[in-house]
Amino acid sequence: MTSLPAPEYKDQLRAEGFTRRDGLDKAFRKKAAQRIAEQVLSLPDLRELTPVGSYWPIRSEVDTRPLMEALLARGQDVALSQILHPHLSFRLWQPGDVLVKGGFGVREPGPDAPECFPVALLVPLVAFDRSGGRIGYGKGHFDRAIAALEDKHPVLTIGLAYAVQEIERVPVEPHDRRLDVVVTEAELIRT
Repeated sequence: MTSLPAPEYKDQLRAEGFTRRDGLDKAFRKKAAQRIAEQVLSLPDLRELTPVGSYWPIRSEVDTRPLMEALLARGQDVALSQILHPHLSFRLWQPGDVLVKGGFGVREPGPDAPECFPVALLVPLVAFDRSGGRIGYGKGHFDRAIAALEDKHPVLTIGLAYAVQEIERVPVEPHDRRLDVVVTEAELIRT
């Protein structure tokens, strides 16, 4: 462990997580995203839930596009996150919809796309542990989004990651929301 306060320790773990994730071969990441999508689609808890909130992949994140298209093909609505700093909004998405460059360079639906309130969320991350602890980009967008959605209804949270992003323990702060499930190319972890 470390003597650093949780925020500084998270910054250190975040930097290490980016290094591990960015170091993965592009071909490996593509195959891993397919395997992750297959495992997410096999989750019985997710089968009947709609809409499913997701994110448009940036950098070396798990590519959600094949998974989002598969969810739509089986009749579930998909919504993409839109950053309205410090919060997230979710707007319905279909392949071919025009995406605009939003906060932090993320591609997101425009303001005319219908807003919705997902009952399941596909969550990006930089590092995770087996108890559902998650380190994201450090702005708290998904933690706030999960909390806001939980005020309305139960939300199934599914973290998408590569196995190399697992760490022993995420330092969890009061505002952090634990994930229900983490899916990697190697396994599905119920937390």
